[in-house]
Amino acid sequence: MQSNNSTKTNTPSVRKTQKKAVQTPATRVGRKELTEKKLSNSQLSKVTFWLRYATRYGQEIYITGNHELLGNNHAANAIALTYFNEHYWTVTLDLSNIQIPQEGICYHYLIKQPNGDWDHECGNYKRIRFSDHMNTAITMIDSWNYTGYTENVFETEPFQQVLLKKQQISVPNCTTNQPNNTHDFKVKAPLLSDNQTLCLLGSGETLGNWQTHDPILMQYEATTGCFQIALDLSGEDFPIAYKYGVYDYANKQFLQFEDGNNRVVHQPAVPNTLVRYHDGFAWLPNTTWKGTGLAIPVFSIRSMQSFGVGEFHDIIKMVDWATRIGLKMIQLLPVNDTTANHQQSDSYPYAAISAFALHPMYLHLPSMADEQGLKELEELEPQRTSLNASSTVDYVQVNAVKQAFCKKLYNRIGKASLKTDAYKHFFSHNEYWLKPYAAFCYFRDLYGSIDFNSWPKHRSWDIAEMNAFFNNDFESEESIGMGYYCFQQFHLHLQLKEATEYAHSKGVIVKGDIAIGVYRNGADVWQQPDLFHLHFQAGAPPDDFAKTGQNWGFPTYNWNKMRETGFAWWKQRFSQMGEYFDAFRIDHILGFFRIWSIPIDAIEGIMGHFVPAIPIHPSELAERGIHLSEERLTKPFINEQVLWQVFGYDNELVKSIFLESIEPGIYQLKPAFATQVLVEKYFADREKDTHHLSIKKGLFQLISNVLFFQDEENRDAYHFRYAVNETSSYQLLPDSYKASLYSLYLDYFYKIQDEFWKKEALQKLPALKRETNMMICGEDLGMVPGCVPDVMQQLGLLSLEIQRMPKNPDHAFFHPNDAPYLSVVTPSTHDMSTIRGWWEEDRAKTEQFYHTVLGQSGDTPYYCEAWINKAIVVQHLYAPAMWCVFQIQDLLGIDAVLRRTHPDEERINIPADPHHYWNYRMHINLETLLEANGFNDEISYLIKASGR
Repeated sequence: MQSNNSTKTNTPSVRKTQKKAVQTPATRVGRKELTEKKLSNSQLSKVTFWLRYATRYGQEIYITGNHELLGNNHAANAIALTYFNEHYWTVTLDLSNIQIPQEGICYHYLIKQPNGDWDHECGNYKRIRFSDHMNTAITMIDSWNYTGYTENVFETEPFQQVLLKKQQISVPNCTTNQPNNTHDFKVKAPLLSDNQTLCLLGSGETLGNWQTHDPILMQYEATTGCFQIALDLSGEDFPIAYKYGVYDYANKQFLQFEDGNNRVVHQPAVPNTLVRYHDGFAWLPNTTWKGTGLAIPVFSIRSMQSFGVGEFHDIIKMVDWATRIGLKMIQLLPVNDTTANHQQSDSYPYAAISAFALHPMYLHLPSMADEQGLKELEELEPQRTSLNASSTVDYVQVNAVKQAFCKKLYNRIGKASLKTDAYKHFFSHNEYWLKPYAAFCYFRDLYGSIDFNSWPKHRSWDIAEMNAFFNNDFESEESIGMGYYCFQQFHLHLQLKEATEYAHSKGVIVKGDIAIGVYRNGADVWQQPDLFHLHFQAGAPPDDFAKTGQNWGFPTYNWNKMRETGFAWWKQRFSQMGEYFDAFRIDHILGFFRIWSIPIDAIEGIMGHFVPAIPIHPSELAERGIHLSEERLTKPFINEQVLWQVFGYDNELVKSIFLESIEPGIYQLKPAFATQVLVEKYFADREKDTHHLSIKKGLFQLISNVLFFQDEENRDAYHFRYAVNETSSYQLLPDSYKASLYSLYLDYFYKIQDEFWKKEALQKLPALKRETNMMICGEDLGMVPGCVPDVMQQLGLLSLEIQRMPKNPDHAFFHPNDAPYLSVVTPSTHDMSTIRGWWEEDRAKTEQFYHTVLGQSGDTPYYCEAWINKAIVVQHLYAPAMWCVFQIQDLLGIDAVLRRTHPDEERINIPADPHHYWNYRMHINLETLLEANGFNDEISYLIKASGR
């Protein structure tokens, strides 16, 4: 539990007291001095901080807090501590003329690294408060709270407010705030049961000489999450050895000592001074808590009341089912507005036109309707019934009907709604994104296009002009039009809050999802275009699921510009997630290390490279004996052999239309076809037959037949094309060149970038994590740099572990038994086939899995029978990971009657298909599922039996 740099006091045993004098942070005071009368109601005039931390050469320690005395939580204004010895740093502050607020001062420590970077300790529970004591001075003996401690995950809001919420207990012998107290102790133990508390045991009479039948019980302090006890140790010999223990106060029974060596009080009692020990976490087992979650997009939920699509209101009934079977978490996909073209293509939930606005299709219309609106809904009942009976989501029709109703409702009650105190409160907390979003949507519909660059006016955000629209009390046409989108967002806010608060009341948390990108022509880009690189597109390199990579189409981030603003936009995103969710998943967390950046003139992801990245320079090629022209390195290599390999007998046709000869047997693409976008444009007006598609695909292959891409900032530096060894350009090099080039390729991707990418992530993620106290999980899948696990462990971020996507390239499958504790294990995600669908995709892999992972013999069943699906679910339930999450399709798969007939209908997304529509719905409604007692009892038993 301790970091490499923190220290434990080393004592020989639990029962033995150290008597030998040691160097301490204070001068020993004679016992006679303690007989002097202490000041009552005295003014706190001095505070001394001692931090136990073993620094490395060049590190410096500072303290900051929410008061001008400590620099108002700004690192630049923090107070420096002085090195005392190899275990302690210290500083004393004069408080004689300082006004301390009634609630006290919260503070924490920082470490300044030799390179100027700052490391912050985790948490904000350390506090100076005048009401805590009756002394003129206080000495704080603090421990560094390393962010990567496992226990810090249990300090996040979902655990403190829902899953592990504790009531403050009253302990009779807790003597806090007594004038004769000389020492008090604060420590955390988040995994104690409701009927347990910590106790303090140690050497000396006051601490009971280690007896356990009647130990000193500690009081739980709900405001800080600490167990606390204050004692008068003025009559004791120092040093005093002590430990924390666990006590069952319901049965009046001592249960156990904490692990590790004894702790030691070196600081003796001093007149008019309180010595406070902030001991961090008690050394107790910290991997005992486990939970099970359900993953489902909101649009996929089906209830008898929904309108052809899942709604925020349906989460309530989903919570009822989760509670019925013992789930502790519901995990959702992004719920942001994606309304770009009012077409089925808008169904992609990761293409948000606003990183903050919620999607209007999730509105539950009866909850927002007035009396007349309820009558209008009765007239819409046939449409609702028809849409709700559909096996998939009819995205266009559902949104059209809902928007028509909302506009009629807004015209009738909108102006009055926007003048209520509740709305004004909502608006004041969200106007930083609500104004640009509402204005953007209004102009999108007014001008009939999402492309703001094509609008006749308002092509850029003008804050003064927009403020005028919002300050005219909804009198102008523009103000009324923009108010409509505010009206919708207000009701979406109310309905999502109602659903998540209901979940909390049932002991269930809700996990959201932050998409890595935003829509290119969206409100965020319209408002702050300088935060994005609009001439590039984000995506992913090729993998087993997408052979030519993925192109998501989102603009990449201008991280340098974002850094200038202190990552304000990202901090707002993280902060807003906390308005509705208890935890969130960072989609493609690898993007905070580096993003796969694709030029705007490319279609396939294979045309990209990682940004930022350390490029290759011509001198490095020369050092390895590689002497090639820039054209040979960076231009598509096309000769007769390549053309025959790609096009076969069509090569002459291709040469006549698309290519031009530059020397005998060597060709280049004509300027009109030099990029994939130009090729795509050419074929857009042609027949979509097999022949045309084959030629287009072949031309894409020619364009990507390069060894390197030029660096955008330095054209004399290069980035390797991914899988360069598979290109014909590489295969046609001399053998001596191939070996040297491939060795450099491996260094480029797997060696020279790692520390560089680690530094990139640590410049972003720690500051963003401090913006929220939510539990954060990262989708760390794909081509994972070696530094990623270390960074995530340092920051206490949960990883994602998927059975069919092992992170160890030497393994065919990942076994759930090997999962780290701070992780989420799952057999499938929305980006892949379900358990049943995967079983039928690759017979060879299925057979390997059946025999090696499931440990079965004999012939492998062709279909994923219910018992196989169940065996895989059980494997995951018994994993050591903190969380085990299942798609609802995979849970239903264990029941031969309830599950869907065709597994190919269960899939949510196909990443390799950019034109895939997201329309999956549960095939049974929640009301029916709640009544499936046999199935529910079986799942409930499996969850309980696994200790989840």
